[in-house]
Amino acid sequence: MNAHVDAALLGYLIRAADADGITKHVVGAVIPNAEGRVLLLHRAADDYLGGLWELPSGGVDAGETLTEALHREVAEETGLTVTGIGTYLGSFDYLSRSGMRTRQFNFTARVTHESDTVKLTEHDAHLWADRTEQEQVSSAVRTVLATWRQEAE
Repeated sequence: MNAHVDAALLGYLIRAADADGITKHVVGAVIPNAEGRVLLLHRAADDYLGGLWELPSGGVDAGETLTEALHREVAEETGLTVTGIGTYLGSFDYLSRSGMRTRQFNFTARVTHESDTVKLTEHDAHLWADRTEQEQVSSAVRTVLATWRQEAE
């Protein structure tokens, strides 16, 4: 399902996740720069899933919409301000550190700053990844990035 974000889509995504027994919602952002590279963040070795390169992402707080969470999480993890949310790129499920059934909803996002202004708070490195470097992510995130590339064509 690749559609622009609207309230009906967001509601559908939450209802479908709840019907599937998902107990935790997470949002992820595909943030490209002017050169078409994508921002990836690196988890510290001693963190849950340590060493993994991933999209800026994080949990949706109680009472928060998916888009509100995306704005907050990108700002918290990168210091970047989301100026627009584009296309819904799909989701994937996994078990959280605490064993909760989790679904990550992924969207394209535009930000105000250029690549040298990333300020990390939860990760130990960042990378504006070209297509080859994007292969360092999990297979689930590779699928999201492939969808993003198809949408961009």
